[in-house]
Amino acid sequence: MEGGVLEDLATLSELDEKSLLESLSQRFKQDHIYTYIGDILVAINPFKYLPIYEKQVSENYKCHEKRSLPPHIFAVADRAYQSMLGRLATGPRNQCIVISGESGAGKTESTKLLLRQIMELCRANSQLEQQILQQARKLDALSEENTVMNDNSSRFGKYIQLRFHGSSVKGAKINEYLLEKSRVVHQDEGERNFHVFYCMLAGITAEDQEMYGLLDPTQYRYLNGRYGSDEMVQHWSKKYSEVCNAMDMVGFEEQEKVDMMTILAGILSLGNITFEPTDTEALKVSDQSVGWLKASAGQFGVQEDELFRSLTCTMSVTRGEAIKRLHSQQQAEDARDSIAKVVYGRVFGWIVSKINELLAPKLDSDVELSEIGILDIFGFENFAVNRFEQLCINLANEQLQFFFNHHIFLLEQSEYREEGIEWQNITFTDNKPILDLFLTKPIGILSLLDEQSAFPQATDRDFVDKLNNKLKSSPHFEVARSRNPLFTVVHYAGKVQYNGAGFLEKNRDTIPANIRGLFINSVTPLLSVLFAATISRTGTLMPRKAKVCQYNNIRSMLLYFAVNGSVMLHAADDNFNSTRKQSVGAQFKHSLKVLMEKMFAASPHFVRCIKPNTSKLPDQLDSKVVMDQMEQYYQVVLQCHLLRSTEYCSKV
Repeated sequence: MEGGVLEDLATLSELDEKSLLESLSQRFKQDHIYTYIGDILVAINPFKYLPIYEKQVSENYKCHEKRSLPPHIFAVADRAYQSMLGRLATGPRNQCIVISGESGAGKTESTKLLLRQIMELCRANSQLEQQILQQARKLDALSEENTVMNDNSSRFGKYIQLRFHGSSVKGAKINEYLLEKSRVVHQDEGERNFHVFYCMLAGITAEDQEMYGLLDPTQYRYLNGRYGSDEMVQHWSKKYSEVCNAMDMVGFEEQEKVDMMTILAGILSLGNITFEPTDTEALKVSDQSVGWLKASAGQFGVQEDELFRSLTCTMSVTRGEAIKRLHSQQQAEDARDSIAKVVYGRVFGWIVSKINELLAPKLDSDVELSEIGILDIFGFENFAVNRFEQLCINLANEQLQFFFNHHIFLLEQSEYREEGIEWQNITFTDNKPILDLFLTKPIGILSLLDEQSAFPQATDRDFVDKLNNKLKSSPHFEVARSRNPLFTVVHYAGKVQYNGAGFLEKNRDTIPANIRGLFINSVTPLLSVLFAATISRTGTLMPRKAKVCQYNNIRSMLLYFAVNGSVMLHAADDNFNSTRKQSVGAQFKHSLKVLMEKMFAASPHFVRCIKPNTSKLPDQLDSKVVMDQMEQYYQVVLQCHLLRSTEYCSKV
């Protein structure tokens, strides 16, 4: 007991909303941000530094008895590690740690602390362990951005698999989910783009700035003409150094780093290209953005006129005849933004692939390895406007809720029955029918989305009409009477109304027709690798090796083109068309299936992260904000309390 307040709410004689909030609030006021509910750890983001992660604290939680020390994230790390080794009653088995919570609740920081403590438990300080810790810095810069809810919001989910032989870590793998690429080209009021752009602009030298073809940060449309205070610029500059050091430590080659920064610069330049109509049906680049077209072509290592054609028209072949279709101004702008999103997504996928390649276990394939997985993924989302991203995120949370129910209620009650422990039969809401609503073939939401995505002329309204027609009888689906393409899903956490606008486009995730061939033949080696890569069933980028050509700056790339011209574009396009592209929904569905298979084969540990207020202020706990986050979890908490208190009373 800390400060007279219970550390484990499962031991309360009664638990209701009032006592739950009162206990969490009292502990928070005393800077006790961690609380147990049985084996579940509740973690409230303090929004300030607390001296509870120092070296001595880390040592205290190594091989400790659970009730001998206060609740802590380090205790979860220790329990998972000792369980994996078979030192606890469960016996040796793979482990997984599930971290949930909404944006700003502290999930990513909790992941870092878990990684750090698990590396400490390995009792070594090898280069591999440092590389595993450093990989987080690199991914943070590329996946974090300022949002209204969180200054360092991670806009992707990840499952980190730590591989062990005996007690020593031998490698790691990162599985990434749902990077919000749309944020590259559009941010809402008060939000920023991904941090890597600001870090790059703040941290590079004047010489590098010229090499990458970068100008003043306020000139870039994708950054909304905003940069930051002197203090913020210093922060980004420091973070840029950390990212570069992390890349060096993990093992990125110098040319790869140069290429990556050049491509990111190309994305910024691309965003400044605007179009104007002409006297004919063709478009032209506006006078003020001619320089930006030239810059982005140089940064991408392609010819200026070919990039222009890819933006302003589509070439197709019908019955042996080449047909050229001119784009409208809106279509050209959409093509520009589509290129920016797909390039950024592939850079991110390549970095994950590269990290996995460098951190792969250096052991014979027949050596048996144990595993601890850490899942850091978005919590349930219900905004004023909910789009395709929210639907995927909430589907993931439905899967996690099903996993939670299966483990906490079904498996444990079965164990109590086998052990002869007296317990009260607990009923809970089974959310499998909601999963069926999403995943059933051929009339689940994702299957119907794929069906409509296959028709080029289908609209988002057509998709929602199809849902209304096929799913109206489901108790978990509600038809929305609106001119807009709206529909409602009754999730385990409550009703969410989705706006179907953009669903088909995001599910198709189409690359402008000529771009793949153009970029495969880029003289920027990395860009060629990114677009020659294949995409796995789970959406993972699988790059191939490419020959490396080195250029000192953008000018030398352009000089190359003046001499060599274009190469092999049609062959590249033919190669691309030989494989059928999966939709984003299908990839996500398969990646969830693979993730669940891994998690069901492991012993789970649960960490629930809570944001105490929406203003990101320390020492302030807003009761409504906390209970809103706990509401979707509250019935589970009550059921857990009943189950855990039964277990506690029976075993103590």
